Amino acid sequence: MEWHSVVHCVFEPRNASLLILAAAVAAIGGAYAYESLGYLPCELCYKERVPYYAAFALAPLAAFAAQTGRRGMARAAFLLMALLFAGNAILSIYHSGVEWKIFAGPSDCSGPLSTAPSVADFMKQLQSVKVVRCDEPNLWIFGLTLANWNVAISAVLAWMAVLGARRIRP
Repeated sequence: MEWHSVVHCVFEPRNASLLILAAAVAAIGGAYAYESLGYLPCELCYKERVPYYAAFALAPLAAFAAQTGRRGMARAAFLLMALLFAGNAILSIYHSGVEWKIFAGPSDCSGPLSTAPSVADFMKQLQSVKVVRCDEPNLWIFGLTLANWNVAISAVLAWMAVLGARRIRP
């Protein structure tokens, strides 16, 4: 089988949507596995999961619509996934910049730590609030943080969604 025909098969709309769905399931599964090891995600990490959850619905919709000849619906689902993942790549670039102290992060997860006026207030804060800072990554994989990896993964998924939309037969 030629390389060109393999690429052609992979980016057929149904196959592209199923690959996006598989990547979304793997990413969210990995996130839950990461949490089960005791690592808590920050606020930006939670926001970066939204496109993956959206892909749980949009990818099967795109596959179904493409298979049943609903070209407009399939194209719309692919383009929405492309926009969501492209936006996610941008959000992940911002998150990476926060981790590298290039950008100021959201005040709720990277601002200055406030001090409690009394020990009782401090104990109350400890029981009610668990802040995970966006500017202090707690896991590095091959020299990159999860936000860094998410830039590449989201960009690839956006590209796959665009290719899926372009491959829908007129």
